[in-house]
Amino acid sequence: MAVVVVTGSAGLIGSEAAAFYAARGYHVVGIDNNMRQTFFGEEGSTLWNRTQLIQEFGHSYEHHDVDIRDREELDRIFARFGQAISLIIHTAAQPSHDWAASHPIMDFTVNANGTLHLLEAARSHCPDAVFVFTSTNKVYGDAPNRLPLVEKATRWEVEESHPYHLGIKEDMSVDQNMHSLFGASKLAADILVQEYGRYFGLRTVCFRGGVLSGSRQAGVPLHGFINYLMKCAMTGTAYTILGYKGKQVRDVIHAKDVIGAIDAVFTRPPNPGEVYNLGGGIYSNISMLEAIKLTEKITGRTVDYQYRDQHRAGDHIWYVSDIQKLMDHYPEWRISYSISMIMEEIHEQNRERWSLAR
Repeated sequence: MAVVVVTGSAGLIGSEAAAFYAARGYHVVGIDNNMRQTFFGEEGSTLWNRTQLIQEFGHSYEHHDVDIRDREELDRIFARFGQAISLIIHTAAQPSHDWAASHPIMDFTVNANGTLHLLEAARSHCPDAVFVFTSTNKVYGDAPNRLPLVEKATRWEVEESHPYHLGIKEDMSVDQNMHSLFGASKLAADILVQEYGRYFGLRTVCFRGGVLSGSRQAGVPLHGFINYLMKCAMTGTAYTILGYKGKQVRDVIHAKDVIGAIDAVFTRPPNPGEVYNLGGGIYSNISMLEAIKLTEKITGRTVDYQYRDQHRAGDHIWYVSDIQKLMDHYPEWRISYSISMIMEEIHEQNRERWSLAR
């Protein structure tokens, strides 16, 4: 019995991963205690995703309501399956800048300590498994804001003469930057994952994600802006733009494209401790103003939004991932969802549920 362990299995990427591998005959062990509800309240709850996985896949999906900070419980789960574990997908995290600033100790213990516990469990019980960590572009801190930026009508861009004008590469420095407390805890985890690959030889991979999106996400004001923006349009809730004239740019990748990248490195693992930037890149990116316009086009409704001229500390003005390294290493993998396709799917899959909440 081949086993795939997924942490954060009821979240956006975790639930997509659990469904993907359960459908392919793997025994999926999901670890998720719905801490997203603790972080963001009832609207952040992912219980609906967990219920859907259990109903759809039955015995192929085994759920554990376990906190990744609980080292003993993690060790018990990993010891039970041992060498049968062939893949670990670690997506569980505290994902918000703002929440981390108010709760720095819990943020760090979840993001950094939890990752360390998982790495140790893997090293002890299944050292040959592939260990995939969903890191974040926030490990680069606010360094992207020092790029030569050009203001356009609806967005910021990087000067065409700059090496990063088509996206930020993995060689951008992570030092001497403001990361936010969230970025700092994820960077600590990112480095641990790399180190367990380089030092101990574990088959670890870090994916430094841009905006990860899809219809399974429980978008809230502090995390998941594409989903939350669409939800605001459908429910008549006011949306707040924070700084940069609403021209800040993000690259957006669909969860299914993330799973495609994970499966590529699982099928053919790279060197231990490898790092890849993973986002929509030049193929799928959008500014806040452009996202509002597209939301209105898709929903046929006017977005009620306000502008606050104060950005979040360490927030990016422009962030687009250069995903060429991943495509060079895995030419079979490509972006398949554009930003329009992503937003249309979010609307289609959630409009009935959101319309009832209006």
